[in-house]
Amino acid sequence: METGFGIDIGGSGIKGAPVDLSTGQLLTERCRIATPQPATPLAVSGTVAEIVEMFQWNGPIGCTIPAVVQKGVVHNATNIDKTWIGVSAEEMLTERLNRSAKVINDADAAGLAEMKFGAGAGYSEGKVVLMLTFGTGIGSTLFVNGQQVPNMELGDLELDGHNAEQHAAGRLREEDLVSWSEWTSRVERYLQHVENLFWPDLIIFGGGISNLASEFLPHIKTRTLIVPAKLRNNAGITGAALIAQA
Repeated sequence: METGFGIDIGGSGIKGAPVDLSTGQLLTERCRIATPQPATPLAVSGTVAEIVEMFQWNGPIGCTIPAVVQKGVVHNATNIDKTWIGVSAEEMLTERLNRSAKVINDADAAGLAEMKFGAGAGYSEGKVVLMLTFGTGIGSTLFVNGQQVPNMELGDLELDGHNAEQHAAGRLREEDLVSWSEWTSRVERYLQHVENLFWPDLIIFGGGISNLASEFLPHIKTRTLIVPAKLRNNAGITGAALIAQA
């Protein structure tokens, strides 16, 4: 059995676990530690190291970051500290952990996992698949003919005079800042907007709140088939583990 190790850095929590790379399933219960505040590179890398040491993992790791990542370098910072901008996260984590570390946008990692093991499996040739993750913000990734378009950042779209992420992120519901009906209405409007931009064949709904998909997805009307992520909120960990071994 081939195994990998994935770390998923989020705006509110950092999660990690070893992963069975033949099935995409976690091999143990994941470890979750609250994201340090402020979420500086030094503080976050320390938490990542703590999780890796907790599992006594000695191999390479993959790590997600809620930001645009190109060639291992972080280029924006909406849900982490702005001191990340311009930092080579791969070099920093490789040095801190004393092992190979690869870094990827968090939604991109979740999308890779869902396309290989989850709701997107079988949607490749001739298909357009959009995955959206609703948590502290809104993450997004797009697959066309099975090829990923990275760093989409569709949470930054302006919609009805609002930044979409600030208007419809999962944290608004999780923190009880808006009612279920109001949040569902906002998400529906957002989904209808992005489906008119990209005309996907499938929308995968991920992020922490996808665990409660039965509470709201039946009330959302879209032209496109929309399904919850099969790996739920573990998709980022699985995707990170995949890139560690790529």
